[in-house]
Amino acid sequence: MRDLSKLEAIMWSIALPGFSQLLMKQYWKGTLLVVLEFIINVQSNFNLAIMQSFLGNMQASIDALDFQWIMFYPCLYLFAMWDAYKSTLKEHKEYAFLPFVFSAYFVTVGVMYSTRFEVFGIFPGPIFTPMIFLIPGIISGFLVKYAILFFKAQFNPNKE
Repeated sequence: MRDLSKLEAIMWSIALPGFSQLLMKQYWKGTLLVVLEFIINVQSNFNLAIMQSFLGNMQASIDALDFQWIMFYPCLYLFAMWDAYKSTLKEHKEYAFLPFVFSAYFVTVGVMYSTRFEVFGIFPGPIFTPMIFLIPGIISGFLVKYAILFFKAQFNPNKE
């Protein structure tokens, strides 16, 4: 297994879900994630929607996307990131999954609201809105993680 740093594993997963797993010689899992990403990407017309969003054509981006398919993308994407991160850990870290899970939830909600959500009168569209929702997802995931660890330590101070 190739040793990747946590940052390298997450960055390769951002590039394409499954790349980190392939680099770590987890071929079956990596191939499955790449194939699933490809299927969801093609079926949802994601690349066309990304292109239209970057060109400022938000309505064309909405029209291009198949929302029934794109709703799967945040969970797949963040699961691949979590799995890559987890695979780099030398020892188990309690509740380390929570920021990834909360991010997947918030980004999925961002996809749902992406056809009507505005920020200060600006319509970010279906590609940028979920990215905005990622921020409260990460923050709430870390807050819940640290709250659980804090209260766990308060109610069970002798256990390490």
